[in-house]
Amino acid sequence: MKIEKFEDIKAWQEARKLTIILYTITAREKFRKDFALCDQIKRAAISVMANIVEGFDSQSDIEFIKFLIYARRSATEIQSHLYIALDTGYITDKEFNGFYIKLTEIKNLLNGFIRYLKKERQK
Repeated sequence: MKIEKFEDIKAWQEARKLTIILYTITAREKFRKDFALCDQIKRAAISVMANIVEGFDSQSDIEFIKFLIYARRSATEIQSHLYIALDTGYITDKEFNGFYIKLTEIKNLLNGFIRYLKKERQK
């Protein structure tokens, strides 16, 4: 499949789905009162999506790769924040595991895309 617009990027699609779910759980009464954690998780989720888009529009594979790495880092940041949400009782073990797995999938998609772009540059 040819990528013609950023919405075609599988990692962006999955990050979008995850962001909606994260917004839903951070809206829970107990969670939303933790302004710092709630805000940080939402910002990191937005950052995953935004960095993919910024990279897509960068006009250079080198820049695109750089932004995909930023997106991957933001996904890892969310994984770390989820431990706090778990430890404070804002999310269940099951939710934590689901989010963690989904973030790992997103990071794998990003890693695959980075590898692809690096190969394309070598041609």
